[in-house]
Amino acid sequence: MDDGSPRRGSQGTVTVGADRGAGNRAGVLGTALAGVLAFALSSGSWQWFSTYLGVTLLAVIFSFTRPPGPTPGARSEYVRALSAYSLVVGLCTALAVAPAMQRWAWFFPMPGTRTECAHLGSYAALQAQAALGELGGHDSAALAYAQNDQSRRAVDDCLASTTTLWLPVYALAAALLAALGSWLVWRTGALRQAPRRR
Repeated sequence: MDDGSPRRGSQGTVTVGADRGAGNRAGVLGTALAGVLAFALSSGSWQWFSTYLGVTLLAVIFSFTRPPGPTPGARSEYVRALSAYSLVVGLCTALAVAPAMQRWAWFFPMPGTRTECAHLGSYAALQAQAALGELGGHDSAALAYAQNDQSRRAVDDCLASTTTLWLPVYALAAALLAALGSWLVWRTGALRQAPRRR
């Protein structure tokens, strides 16, 4: 007679495990799509809101998904799951660090690029002055503001383009670290459980 209570048979255990796996995959997939949309919608200079988005997505991953663990007879599936998990972590990490890479020379030196971008900024300031022509003489404060604004935008766009070119390297490095960390966590747990089984 069925009283409506959940059964604790082997089939129920398998179903719960499958549901967890599906939830993890859905969480990783959703985070990946959010990261891709954030990259697609970003334009021009990298802003600090990108860091907020990246940190938020990483928090979602670490809070609601578990790193995949190897299962007997499913090595290829484990490799695919670990690769997807790690690449998404790398994507979110790149999204989080992009503004810092653009702005902090100690974090991302860009040899030669920062000097070249400064020259572009100076050129943009000269263009702003030339565009205003004689009108700039009527309001020197407005001219100075226009020059600073155009110079800052030119420098930011120049640095942002170089940052974007190097972001895949940082993302891949973060993905490799995430994969190694996930494997070490699983390995440590497996070694701790081995003496108990004996």
